[in-house]
Amino acid sequence: MSTTVRAAIIGSTGYGGVELIRLLAGHPQVGIASVVSSSSAGAPIAEGFPHLNEIRTELLDDVDPALLKSKADVVFVATPAGVAAKITPSLLAEGLKVIDLSGDHRLKDRAEYETWYKKEPAGQDYLDQAVFGLCEIYGDAVRGADFVSNPGCYPTATLLGLVPAVKAGFIDPASIIVDAKSGVSGAGRGVSLGNHYAEINENFKAYKLNKHQHIPEIEQVLSDAAGRKVVTTFSTHLVPMTRGIMSTMYATVTGNRTYDDFVSLYRNYYEGRHFVRIRRDGAYPATKEVAGSNYCDIGFAVDERTGRVTIVSVIDNLVKGAAGQAIQNLNLMMGWDETLGLRFVPVYP
Repeated sequence: MSTTVRAAIIGSTGYGGVELIRLLAGHPQVGIASVVSSSSAGAPIAEGFPHLNEIRTELLDDVDPALLKSKADVVFVATPAGVAAKITPSLLAEGLKVIDLSGDHRLKDRAEYETWYKKEPAGQDYLDQAVFGLCEIYGDAVRGADFVSNPGCYPTATLLGLVPAVKAGFIDPASIIVDAKSGVSGAGRGVSLGNHYAEINENFKAYKLNKHQHIPEIEQVLSDAAGRKVVTTFSTHLVPMTRGIMSTMYATVTGNRTYDDFVSLYRNYYEGRHFVRIRRDGAYPATKEVAGSNYCDIGFAVDERTGRVTIVSVIDNLVKGAAGQAIQNLNLMMGWDETLGLRFVPVYP
């Protein structure tokens, strides 16, 4: 534990990148060696993020794998989709560990990526090499890995809420419906009409119905858990808040499973995993209760009348849904305690 890992962050001028800067500032084993932005190279990082004044004073580096190798041991790639696929091969060739926060290496099927993302997919060799870093599900595969694909924010909340029940056969996978809501930061820092204050404030709207690029990622993991092909109905909504995701999931219960059965199953499944908290006594989690933290809180309601279960899962999309989980993956990759540098209390109210 005496060795400090040097980290570079590509995409430091986005919300995911700047959240990595915030979280890594408190990590006892990681130092930020380079902040990188191809669009703002040479400018001070604090110019675009004044909250970093007198905290981070360096200039932004350009994307140069050889330069990054001279400075860093691990690279977080927090770029828009389509960018990571182009730069990751050079980073790996330099012997750097890579954690990709984009969606470029999550889907193992190149054709599926092209269909959903409308971009040129990564090479199959790199898709095969990337470990899907949903820590509580695939943590053993992440340990010692050199290349990890960080899950999406919607998939993280959704899959942590569904995988135990699917694996145990508590629900019929063919019956799953997911109703998900996200804060505006999930859309990134880029300016678009749909993200303007006047469009978001006092408004609640659905978007990308049946077309969201996270659908195949969710189905890929659920199919792995079920041992057969699973397809879902997945609906996404934008709500007028900055941070947070709530995935409300509905499924048909198999057998005579009760509320207590679900609580017991999930508490046993996530035993020893610090960042998943299972609610009891009919309590349902809220996004504010995990804000600014790496926690995922899960609650249940079993309806004996309809034979269905409702599962509610909440995360902070920028932490457990992005930067926090990326650091959790780094901890596992390095053989450290996965909670290192992440044991902070949610911001409330």
